[in-house]
Amino acid sequence: MDDISVRDEIAAFVAERDWAQFHSPENLAKSIVIEAGELLECYQWTADADTGRVRDELADVLTYCILLADRLGVDPNQIVLDKLAKTREKYPVDKSRGRSTKYDVL
Repeated sequence: MDDISVRDEIAAFVAERDWAQFHSPENLAKSIVIEAGELLECYQWTADADTGRVRDELADVLTYCILLADRLGVDPNQIVLDKLAKTREKYPVDKSRGRSTKYDVL
């Protein structure tokens, strides 16, 4: 594929099937959680999950996240960078490096 983006591929896939009518923000958020549950299920009884199944479930989660971002009119890359900037403030390196302590306890 030339320079077509993942976002464009997803949009084309949805348009070909006329599925956008079902993609309200609420429905997409529900789908993210459902698919995240299926991803977690890969690890339900073992830490050695089937890599192929994990990849498929992770792809489903990411696909619904991209669809929700598109429906909300936000750029996924930008919202992740914005959130990362906020999280950097909450977890300064000198206090949080190598620790899993929540920010309000640091």
